[in-house]
Amino acid sequence: MAERRLTSAAPWVRVLAVYAIARAVTTLLMVLSSALAPADGRHGQGPSILDYIAGWDAAWYREIALNGYPADLPVDDSGSVQQNAWAFMPIFPWLARGLAAVWPAAGLGSGDVWAIANAWAIAAALVSLVAGFFACWAVYVLLERALDAERALWGTAFVAAGPLALMFQVGYAEALFLAVAMWALVALSREAWWWLYPASVLLAFVRPGELALPLTIALYGIWRILNRRDRPIERREVVHILGTGAVGTLAGFAWPVIVNAVTGSGSAYFDTELAWRAGWVPGGADGFVPGEGWLTGASVWAGLWGIPTWAGYVLLAVIAAAAVLLFLTPAVRALGIETRLWSASYLVYAALVLFPQSSTFRLLLPIAPLIAGALAFPKLLRSSRILILIALAALQFWWIHAMYGHGNTYFLIP
Repeated sequence: MAERRLTSAAPWVRVLAVYAIARAVTTLLMVLSSALAPADGRHGQGPSILDYIAGWDAAWYREIALNGYPADLPVDDSGSVQQNAWAFMPIFPWLARGLAAVWPAAGLGSGDVWAIANAWAIAAALVSLVAGFFACWAVYVLLERALDAERALWGTAFVAAGPLALMFQVGYAEALFLAVAMWALVALSREAWWWLYPASVLLAFVRPGELALPLTIALYGIWRILNRRDRPIERREVVHILGTGAVGTLAGFAWPVIVNAVTGSGSAYFDTELAWRAGWVPGGADGFVPGEGWLTGASVWAGLWGIPTWAGYVLLAVIAAAAVLLFLTPAVRALGIETRLWSASYLVYAALVLFPQSSTFRLLLPIAPLIAGALAFPKLLRSSRILILIALAALQFWWIHAMYGHGNTYFLIP
């Protein structure tokens, strides 16, 4: 009876039911991780849920909410720029701060730092929780256009309960970024061009990665031109493709310009980002060269794993080839063009700017709809899909416990 009611309910209700169950599971996994956390873990023995919510990068977002951004870049004795708040964008921490202002003793004029800090953490988790639902709802809309309603719901469940599902409940900007990006893809699929202008600007100030959207729009325009015999492209569509692409590109480069202007350093943003890479690279990171991070990372990880450097390069080549071949599989080819172009664009962005450290899996969360859709594509038995969910939950617990329960070394950072 309950299943029949669910299948007959509105799509957003079905997504909400799946999402709620997934969030309950993630909460239980957090509690289990806390119970098993060692004394030398990142948060000590028996950390609270609030410790997990406000841990790692969430602490930087909270710093921005409480104290803003530094006017001067912090440097060490040698003059190298150190890690600082400019690596993180303002919309998520300020949104959570505004929401936290309604909390007792945490108003905008309050001097109770701890009350504000705790209220901010709760508000940040709430923002992620709500944004995660809207992200999953958009994923369902995208998948339903390519698959059917049943497989779309399973694909949505795979995203909601995936290995990185903790991001829907902690003080990270990932859920908000995914929500805006996925609804931007829905707008693109419906050619609701006017929605893409504000979405591009909003996305640019949530977290890095927005430049994948104007690339997606440009590729979509090329795809429309190549298929104009089947579907003629109108002049107004060309204007919007060029316009949204231009706005998205300008917005994508706006934050580095702002950082450089405020700090008075022409390389402030890149120096700040490279500060996170310095701890991984022997001798520190000298500068930013697009794509070079993966080559350096292959060498670094080869050393950590105790394998020859050439083997690290071979592994990198295998990963790159697998990423390309993924788009040729029937499961991925069955997905909507918008999902495929976005995922390809985001992977191009990642290949150019990322350094493959322990947070790389988290940074690849925006392509989760592609992976989830591919998993949902085969017409499997329900028992098989349940086994996939169990496997995803197991991976989710491993990630939570490794990064938050332990998190006691530099290669266990989410």
